[in-house]
Amino acid sequence: MATAFIGISGWRYTPWRSVFYPKGLVQRAELAYVGERMNSVEINGSFYSLQRPSSYQRWASEVPDDFVFAVKGGRYLTHTLRLQNTEKALANFFASGLLALGPKLGPILWQLPPTLAFDSGLLEGFLETLPRSTEAAVAVARRHDERLDGRAWLETDADRPVRHAVEVRHPSFIDDGFSDLMRRQGVGIVVADSAGRFPQLFTVTADFVYVRLHGAEELYVSGYPDDLLGEWADRLDGWLTGAGNPDGQPRDVYVYCDNDAKVRAPYDAMRLRELLAERGH
Repeated sequence: MATAFIGISGWRYTPWRSVFYPKGLVQRAELAYVGERMNSVEINGSFYSLQRPSSYQRWASEVPDDFVFAVKGGRYLTHTLRLQNTEKALANFFASGLLALGPKLGPILWQLPPTLAFDSGLLEGFLETLPRSTEAAVAVARRHDERLDGRAWLETDADRPVRHAVEVRHPSFIDDGFSDLMRRQGVGIVVADSAGRFPQLFTVTADFVYVRLHGAEELYVSGYPDDLLGEWADRLDGWLTGAGNPDGQPRDVYVYCDNDAKVRAPYDAMRLRELLAERGH
């Protein structure tokens, strides 16, 4: 059966303390608190800098066995290199420790900058370099440079598929050629709800669906009232059962609330889980 993984993008936010997190809860206990209420988190620190294996190991130890982490790919690859000449940077990313998550490793998110237009050759060249299994990821990681010497994680406890999703932010990606390319590659197109700021694409191109809810009316700020969350729950139900998919096959769904500025994200994620449970999931 397909599974819904619903959670938040990041979990360390000062304004959340004494609001979502109980007053007096120590910072090191925050992830465990999230793990008692949701079944997934999107790690976004990996977007800003290479994390350490010890961090990934600690995070995995703090959540239940059925918890899953999505990992955000480094902005150095997407925003600085802009998907060009990424071999060493990609190796460093996969050597930095995410494979230490073991069975709790979920999809890898690649968020493209809003200034990067659709270029079929450029994007396909990048997607071709992405490892599609943990064993392949180890092979990529072994090509890391000297910056990871002595701190690289170069093993996997089992060979598992590695899923990838791409979030686009330039209007030129509203193009059938983009959807066709992603379908050929088996890479997901992120369904991004961004208060109309960026393209919202619902095309299913992989064996899973990845959703990011950035805010209903104001980016990263506004919450989702029950009627809108109900609409999203209906969409999730369609993807999970297959009724909303072109081939009729069920898809796992990963959903992350990213409207963190006003402490709406965790409450919206928990409510969305409740509404989906009412639909039998």
